[in-house]
Amino acid sequence: MRSMRLTSLAAGFFILSACPFNASAQLAISANDGKSTLVDGVLATLDTPSPDSVTLLDLSATPPKVIAEIAAPASVVGPPSSAAIAPDESFALVTAAMKIDPADPKKMAVDNRVSVIDLKASPPAVISTAEAGAGAAGVAISPDGKLALVANRSEGTVSVFTIAGKTLTAVNKLALGDAKSGPSAVIFTPDGKTALVTRDGDSKISVLTIDGSKVEAAKREIVAGIKPYPLDINSTGDIAVTANVGGGNGDADTMSLIDMKANPPRVVDTVTVGQSPEAAKLSPDGKYVAVTVMNGSNKAKSFPFYNDNGLVVVLAINGQKLTKVSEGKVGHWCQGVVWSKDGKTLVVQCMIERELQVLAFDGKEVKPVSAIKVKGGPAGIATAQK
Repeated sequence: MRSMRLTSLAAGFFILSACPFNASAQLAISANDGKSTLVDGVLATLDTPSPDSVTLLDLSATPPKVIAEIAAPASVVGPPSSAAIAPDESFALVTAAMKIDPADPKKMAVDNRVSVIDLKASPPAVISTAEAGAGAAGVAISPDGKLALVANRSEGTVSVFTIAGKTLTAVNKLALGDAKSGPSAVIFTPDGKTALVTRDGDSKISVLTIDGSKVEAAKREIVAGIKPYPLDINSTGDIAVTANVGGGNGDADTMSLIDMKANPPRVVDTVTVGQSPEAAKLSPDGKYVAVTVMNGSNKAKSFPFYNDNGLVVVLAINGQKLTKVSEGKVGHWCQGVVWSKDGKTLVVQCMIERELQVLAFDGKEVKPVSAIKVKGGPAGIATAQK
């Protein structure tokens, strides 16, 4: 990997400016897990963990600018969609699927917390905590900002919350499959009437129907590939994408394109992207999708398909076809990815390096630019869905 100019952050939680952000900023949040690491490719608890945190960024700056760092529970367990920003950028939600076991600091225990972060406050801060289900992972906020869904990986459910201002109220839980179905990522369609939920436990994607605060599972279940995990949808609601993480045995895994105009929605194309795709994010114009690929970087060095770097792969979307455009090397055990509004900058989360790695994309090639150090392992990332 090419050398990167590092922008280091001082220790502790702090604010870099008197006001949280200016009106022209494009906000992003990175949820950072301070307790987790890999030991020979196996998830483990750090001997000296640091507090979990959330880093608030302005993606409109070049390079992206850190605005604040906020103490809040986070977890690398689950897809990197464990964070969501309201459409008006007034608040954010961050889930925590796992925590340090109170009875044994060397072990992890299932968590269920959802932190509500006021982004308009000075400084930004957690203002309340809601309880979802066991293993609270992927989270999404409806386009009108009045509903939130949380995928609960450890109990096979989705929690439904209404939102009034910045207050979450639990409505109910919706069971999807059995307790081992593994609801992972969730996303709303732009009209707010439908949602998709990946289930990596039984390799299905649930289609949910939404009427106000009433959320139900449609009879339709989409089958894209082995262990569908991340999700995204374009601004018009015509297409969605998911990555299939596979079995983790070194085989080349896949990315699928879903035709949302079809009745019912269906997979129309699937392409190979590499070992263990972790995140998938569509560019603002919907022409490209960026995929973070583990590439064996999260395995023990003795693993036959270990590589000393991960990848970010960019695919073009042409009608109902996916075509590879470029790929670039990133760090190890990398998680989420987001785009700047102009589609020229990508930010990738890399757990081992504890960095947000910044890359440039010119429509043909992706190139490393710089990196931003954070206090924990960056594990979940989001911009506002508009």
